[in-house]
Formats: sequence, C-alpha cells, structure tokens
Amino acid sequence: MDSGFEIHYDRLVGKHVRLEPIHQAHVPGLFDVGQHAEDWAYLPIAGFSCIRDAEEWTANAIDLAHSGQQYTYVLIEPLHQQVMGSTRYLNIRAKHRGLEVGYSWLGHQFQRTPVNTEAKFLLLKHAFEVMHAIRVELKTDSRNLRSQLAIERLGATREGVLRNHMIAQNHYYRDSILYSIIDEDWPDLKLSLKQRLLAYIQSTTLAQ
Repeated sequence: MDSGFEIHYDRLVGKHVRLEPIHQAHVPGLFDVGQHAEDWAYLPIAGFSCIRDAEEWTANAIDLAHSGQQYTYVLIEPLHQQVMGSTRYLNIRAKHRGLEVGYSWLGHQFQRTPVNTEAKFLLLKHAFEVMHAIRVELKTDSRNLRSQLAIERLGATREGVLRNHMIAQNHYYRDSILYSIIDEDWPDLKLSLKQRLLAYIQSTTLAQ
C-alpha cells in the first residue's frame, strides 16, 4: 500500500530565511560562516579549517541527497544573500512516514534571532503538509542545554535519552535527547510558531 509519503526537496522561503537545496555554489559562503568551532561544538566535525573541508562536506551532502539518504539545506539571509548555516532532513523512514530534522548549525552572528525558529517552522510545515509525514524527530546532545530549550520552545515532546547514542568529537560517548512532533500536534504548533514569528516582526517594527 502506498503510504502517501513522498520526499520533495524544494526551496523553502520565509521572511527571515530562505532554505536552498545544497549546491557546490554554496561552498564559499559555507566556508565563510563555518570556521568557528564553537558553532559546531555538538556536531560530528568542528567546522571548516580550510576551503577544502567545506568542499568535501558539501560534496558528501550532495551525494547523500542523490542517494536519498539525507537532504541538506543551506540557510540564506534573503536581503543580502548571505549564507547563515545549514540543516537537513535525515533518518528518513518512508514506509513509516517519518524523518528527522537535524545536523543543524547556524553562524554565531545569526544565533538568538528568529532565523532558527523560522527555519524549523518551514521544515516542519513542508514535512507535514507537503510530504505528509506523521512523525518528525529532533535529537540533541545531552550537554547542549540551549538546543534542548530551543526544541522544547518549538513544542516538541521529549521522549527520552538514547545512551551512548553517538561517538562525538574527541571520541566522546554522546547521550542524545530524543524529541518528536507528530501530525496531530502540528496544527497547534503551527499556530504557536506563526504567532511567535509575528510577535518578533511587530517588536522589531516598534523598535525602529
């Protein structure tokens, strides 16, 4: 039986961020914003130390998309067309209409802005409303309290701890905190996220 789930690797456009399927043309921008190890502290690598690192990372992401394993997006600042970071769909389970949003990183100058919230909003909306997912997972390092709070502010449900789930940088045995959002959660979460983004726009307008 057809599950109704289908990957659509499309450009996603918001007010504060545009998500583009990764391409070799993004390499210079990724390198420029991806050289700060602190922005990658809980990810598999510690950022880009040379342009070759960014080239190889991008080529790998493109290969994974071509093979249908992961779909990486580059976050673009709409006004100045500046690369801000990256995120992806991964751990795709088409038969069960599920996937994960993860491997997300954002340049430090774009953190604590609405960019992350809007990027997650666009990815969740696309997953539930276009690809017809019934479950989206998010995971984060148990040491990364800021990420846990951000995921909880989205409205995701914390499901538990995956012990020794990954071997992270410096051979650290990482415990991962698992969260989920399911299709029946999405209408209320969608409204809440839209209200948060609108409130930010209104506060910015009043401050000008």
